[in-house]
Amino acid sequence: MAVNSKKIAVFALVVFVFYVIVTDPETAAGYVEIGFEGISDAAKAIGDFMTWVANGGE
Repeated sequence: MAVNSKKIAVFALVVFVFYVIVTDPETAAGYVEIGFEGISDAAKAIGDFMTWVANGGE
């Protein structure tokens, strides 16, 4: 039962994403930009943390 619910939820999400892309591509592009900025900021923060650790926490 849980597998079927998961498949339905994923399908609904995919349909919603395609709907947003088709009906309002500018907004969809904004969402993608926000997502990539978040990933970039997270990677930079991890890099800064690892540099701090490599320098002995100073």
